[in-house]
Amino acid sequence: MKVKIYFSALTPALLFAAGASAQSASDAALAAAEPKKLDEIVVTGNPLRDADAVAPVAVLAGPELFLKRGTTLGETLNGMPGVSNSFFGPNAGRPVIRGLDGDRVRILSNSGASFDASNVSFDHNPTIDPLAIERVEVLRGPGALLYGGTAIGGVVNVIDNRIPREAIKGVGGSIESRFGGAEKERGNSAVFEGGNGQFALHADGFHRNTNNYKVPASAGLGDRIVNSASHSEGGAIGGSFTFDRGYLGISQSEYKTRYGTVAEADVTINMKQSRTALSGEIGKLGGIIESVSVRGGRTDYKHVELEGTEIGTQFTNKGSDVRIEVRHAQMGPFSGMVGVQGESFKFAALGQEAFVPDTRTRNQAVFAYEEIKVDAWKISFGARAEKNRIESAGAGNTGIDRFGTASEKTFNVSSLSAGVLFKGDATTSITGNVARSQRGPAFYELYANGPHIATAAYELGDANLRAEKSTALDLGVQWKWGSSGKSSARLGVFVNQFDNFIALRRTGVDRDTEGNAGATDCGNGTSVESACAARILPEFRYQGVKARLSGFEAEAKFRLVDQPTTLDLEMKADFTRAQDLTNAEPLPRIAPLRLSTAALYANGPWALRAEIEHAAKQNRVPAIDLLGATDSYTLVNAAILYTAKFSGASALFFLKANNLGDRKAYSASSIDTIRALAPLPGRGVKAGVQLSF
Repeated sequence: MKVKIYFSALTPALLFAAGASAQSASDAALAAAEPKKLDEIVVTGNPLRDADAVAPVAVLAGPELFLKRGTTLGETLNGMPGVSNSFFGPNAGRPVIRGLDGDRVRILSNSGASFDASNVSFDHNPTIDPLAIERVEVLRGPGALLYGGTAIGGVVNVIDNRIPREAIKGVGGSIESRFGGAEKERGNSAVFEGGNGQFALHADGFHRNTNNYKVPASAGLGDRIVNSASHSEGGAIGGSFTFDRGYLGISQSEYKTRYGTVAEADVTINMKQSRTALSGEIGKLGGIIESVSVRGGRTDYKHVELEGTEIGTQFTNKGSDVRIEVRHAQMGPFSGMVGVQGESFKFAALGQEAFVPDTRTRNQAVFAYEEIKVDAWKISFGARAEKNRIESAGAGNTGIDRFGTASEKTFNVSSLSAGVLFKGDATTSITGNVARSQRGPAFYELYANGPHIATAAYELGDANLRAEKSTALDLGVQWKWGSSGKSSARLGVFVNQFDNFIALRRTGVDRDTEGNAGATDCGNGTSVESACAARILPEFRYQGVKARLSGFEAEAKFRLVDQPTTLDLEMKADFTRAQDLTNAEPLPRIAPLRLSTAALYANGPWALRAEIEHAAKQNRVPAIDLLGATDSYTLVNAAILYTAKFSGASALFFLKANNLGDRKAYSASSIDTIRALAPLPGRGVKAGVQLSF
């Protein structure tokens, strides 16, 4: 997909749309733009690329993504139904889906593995910069099982065009610049693409600098948070050969960032990743096989934690992955696909404060997906069998005695799912999904043994852990009404019951950084520095418990005024209740009830948005939470957009203001040892422009 086609075809009002039903520009303008717009294909939640997905999937793309881009992937997706941000300050944030994070949410890059260290610690940011992406697909619930046990909570698939998947004729691209905000961002990115209809080339680059971010004076932490500045840069070059029945391409990408950890005033993280990716697809094969697609890559990741100018702990992760999908021809009412997937990565930590030994993880899986269409019904079935093998080098490579002797664990896990979609007419659809899923423990859940300074904990794994098992149910109903379906609503409910939820729980023992038990109590301060200045840490151990997560997601758009000026009202709400049933207490880091209301106005090239966000008080926290309940907050945000069109080019300008009231707010999804040190940003005004040609 050419960048110039995708962006120049959209008007500012489409910024507020999740699909065509939410358009709020004039019919004449849309009619003029429509021939230039390529259809968006959502494949993460619907392997057969049908227009109607059985599993709940949300897409963030185009001008909406342009406005929502944050400094982290978690910040960018925060506020989507069921999605929150782990928020370890402004420089580290992973998406949290329906209360699940870490190795229960799979972050993919173009449907391939993204190897880094963000699942190991909250202060490690994913190696994906929002400035470099074209589209994000978020898959919630049971439909995620095709992507492995680490997708037991959901999938975030980040898509770029670094390997062009469609023919490109001519030259096009975009240049983007943004500045301001509570963090005083200065960010720039550029994408250039060209081709002759057979060979397509892509090149992109970006860089971003931020200062220590501003917080409300009422937070009592000064004007700006110390050690929260950052610098990021990266880019890629790729190319592909495209033909009538498919494409084959390769890309090379680089990512570098250096940022403060917020938890400690003198600690910064210097991170870099290099990835080589290969992707190809051939279709219209005839016979029993309709198409074959292949994706694979090799990743080299490293980050160093600097304590002042001295190197503290170093982390490396080198891995390879491959995924092959074969779609078969229609067989009566059945259409579907089968596939195989393999991953292998070696994770290493060096330094006396390393809390995991060197490990090697190998995963192999086979999977299948089938659909049946009968009149207004679509029924889907999915299955996956996976083998996980995790090897620990013990003390051998590090010389740290507490890691013990070398050992190996193997887990054979499987998952099954079924879904149904009923579409009675063009205005109403009902979906239901159920899955029985399993996840093998991650290497750190098995073998952790050491001080984790960033989270103020001494972490212990358990090599005897069993696989995590869950049964998930998801129900949804969606309506569209009004002229061309410009008003819509969706309600979804879910429940996820875990037989063996692997939780990190406090044991009541305190240790020093050498692992000696019986140390002086860490105290009840609110930060790494105040609570554990003497490096005395409370012990936390990975344990299997019974757990239940349940909740709902609701969103609606109402067209109040139609043509030529439009006015829409948008409302969203989500809620997750998460309970540790074994210990009769809530699970930690769960976002509270969240509500938002936005008014959307569009007239010609202008679009305006005013929004109120409210998060309720989260008082359902475990006893080990140092800070207890997280107070409620209400934020007011606003944005103005303007589109200018030139001969063969267009420009999209934005001006947005977040937290206009400069209200003090804290994220309940943040780990308790950082929450009081890192409030949500205060009032900030940001401007930007995107030129497309």
